[in-house]
Amino acid sequence: MTIQAIADSIGAPVREAFLPYNQPDIGQAEIDEVVDTLRSGWITTGPKTKEFERRFAEYVGAGHAIAVNSCTGGLHVALAAADIGPGDEVIVPTMTFCATANVVVHLGATPILVDVEPDTLNIDTQRLEAAITPRTRALIPVHLYGHPCDMDRIRETAKAHRLLVIEDAAHAVAAEWRGQRIGSFSPATVFSFYATKNLTTAEGGMITTDDDEYAEKMRIWTLHGISHDAWKRYSAEGSWYYEVAVPGLKYNLTDLQSALGLHQLARLEVMTQRRTELAARYRAGLCHLPEIELPTVRSGVRHAWHLYVIRLRLERLKVNRAEFIERLKSEGIGTSVHFIPLHRQPYYRDRFGFQPADFPVADAAYERLISLPLYTRMTERDVDDVIEAVRRVVQRSRW
Repeated sequence: MTIQAIADSIGAPVREAFLPYNQPDIGQAEIDEVVDTLRSGWITTGPKTKEFERRFAEYVGAGHAIAVNSCTGGLHVALAAADIGPGDEVIVPTMTFCATANVVVHLGATPILVDVEPDTLNIDTQRLEAAITPRTRALIPVHLYGHPCDMDRIRETAKAHRLLVIEDAAHAVAAEWRGQRIGSFSPATVFSFYATKNLTTAEGGMITTDDDEYAEKMRIWTLHGISHDAWKRYSAEGSWYYEVAVPGLKYNLTDLQSALGLHQLARLEVMTQRRTELAARYRAGLCHLPEIELPTVRSGVRHAWHLYVIRLRLERLKVNRAEFIERLKSEGIGTSVHFIPLHRQPYYRDRFGFQPADFPVADAAYERLISLPLYTRMTERDVDDVIEAVRRVVQRSRW
């Protein structure tokens, strides 16, 4: 059935203007800072990036912050600087974006997928032990949707088996585990500042660590492997002379992007509170629908609310997830799905032989996931429109 046919069958849509799934929240302060950067003559990595790193490290409570071009780049750097390579295994949850595992493959190591918890869909810490072998070198927990992983269990397991923990915090800026901010727990934590993220620099990311030596190694890896403050080469403090210490990468963040980041960071707490309020409004409006399973928030955590992900109880509905999404679209509501598990992706399925039966929790959850719009530019009316659209689709689709 086409979108128009669906619309005709259910009457006028909830909204006349389509509500996009996501929009960045860029204010005048960010715009002014970008203009100032353009006029300064220093548009690539420079003083504003250094200031952004300093403030971000202070915000999360880490000793160092290293700005990078993306979370993907940051994960690659963190693994490379730890000498992860051929023959090594790295544990990754199957419910994540492909970048988490792609970087492992690019270094010649083997990603070992692990199923997830039924409630949070974070990596199942009960299954970690079974995944560890003598070749396991590292573990990459993913704080999915903004809900922190069980960092106590992860750290205990890592310590017992001498594993490096590199947290994928692409969704988790401002999240907390037992009162401590994500970014201050592990040898490395990597954040994303992509356009859809809670804090955006259009593209970009940050690595945080407390390890001085590891920080220096990662910093060198981000800019061609050049030591001696490569970013200063064209300043009055710099020198033409440089040394390549490792075969590094080109993963630096520019001052143009950091100009955005400085003001996004200053607004982060206000924006996080706004996301929390909108998530609460969703819960209040949807909690009475037995056909919908709402997100979990465990006690002792601060959810960053990067995404608001519902799960359909398909046994109560006459439609599947794809049809439900099409009906929401006909109501003027944009949505997405996070994520198609790695074991279902052709490359990982075919190369490593992963089967759906190996990951029953993630595989079953995937069929039911829908990410609803959640961003700070949304109004209460926008959220209410989404709630009403979900209710209408449920009412017309229930058995």
